[in-house]
Amino acid sequence: MTAGTSGSALRTVGIGRVLALLVGTAWLGALALALTWLPVLTIARNRLALGDPRTGSEALGATGALVLAMTALAIALVVSRKRAAAALATLLLLLAILAFGQGLGAGAVRSLAGLPPAARASLGSGSLLGLFLLAGALGLAVRRSRKPGFGLAIGIGLGLAFVVLGWSGAFDALSLAVEYAARRETVNAALAEHLALAGASLILAGLLAVGLSLLPQGLVALVLGGIQVVPAVALLGGMVAVMSGLLRAVPILRDLGLSALGPVPAIVAIAAYLALPLWRGLTLALRAPDDDTLQAAEALGLSRGQVLARVRLPIGAPILVGAVRVAAVQGLGLATLGALVGAGGLGRIVFDGMAQFAPDLILLGAIPVVVLSLLTERGLSRVEAAARRRWHA
Repeated sequence: MTAGTSGSALRTVGIGRVLALLVGTAWLGALALALTWLPVLTIARNRLALGDPRTGSEALGATGALVLAMTALAIALVVSRKRAAAALATLLLLLAILAFGQGLGAGAVRSLAGLPPAARASLGSGSLLGLFLLAGALGLAVRRSRKPGFGLAIGIGLGLAFVVLGWSGAFDALSLAVEYAARRETVNAALAEHLALAGASLILAGLLAVGLSLLPQGLVALVLGGIQVVPAVALLGGMVAVMSGLLRAVPILRDLGLSALGPVPAIVAIAAYLALPLWRGLTLALRAPDDDTLQAAEALGLSRGQVLARVRLPIGAPILVGAVRVAAVQGLGLATLGALVGAGGLGRIVFDGMAQFAPDLILLGAIPVVVLSLLTERGLSRVEAAARRRWHA
């Protein structure tokens, strides 16, 4: 390496560290704003009242300063670009998130002291922004550590720690926990319904994709592309109308338990949306092997079924898993709309909250959808990456 090249590399590293320091400082400043000046809690006399804001300095007290101190140290460790430092920063940020959560619960208890039993402590914009910034910093620290499985371990540990805090009563004063306690069985049933809707839609869409792969591909692309243009609510309404007409034409279907409203029209409508990414993924996966590989397989005397099972699908597995990942995440989101046609699911909680103008009830239905989507995307991404590594190994 020449002196000029070495100097250029050093300047690049120096500029990178300066930029990282500037970004880290801005990130810490935004977190300080969220935990100090913005309302982290909103205290209302009942679940429908607007309420009064409580800033971070009022509600968190010394806990806010502790969270900022741990985050500042963690950002400094991440900027140092050392793997060991990044691992330590990850643990600091994990503790900061837990301290922040515990501080919100304790702040809610203090703020509700002396108020009527119907009073509520809801999360404010500062708490949501603070959690977003802390989670983003945690994700960056995990990525910088570059330890296989470290991110998964941190995620599981964080989830278990919040469960333990919840069981200990640390969040009982927060309105979100109050809403869950009042609707525990309903929310749990809605969660099971949501998973069933999304899973059944994904399976039906997979069967449709396999069947459609045998038809003229130009026509299939036109039809599936046209379905994507139709708004989801309109498609659900159309499926209800179709089911009503079908039941009138074939009354015996009612004896089988079918109805115009319920999970059946929702599953069919959602599957119609999911069929496109699955069909595209299956088509590309089957075309993944090159001509030389296929000719070699035929030369070995493999039948078409054996070529499909031993060549096309193994080589195209990463593409197929990627398509399933996209469809699964999309299905979890679309299943929320199933409540509009009486299919249940977490959308029922969300729409109940909208009807009652209760933001915490909306969050009670929306947060599990987001968590499920993130877990599904992350899990299938790992499966997709493993399939790629296995093929290229």
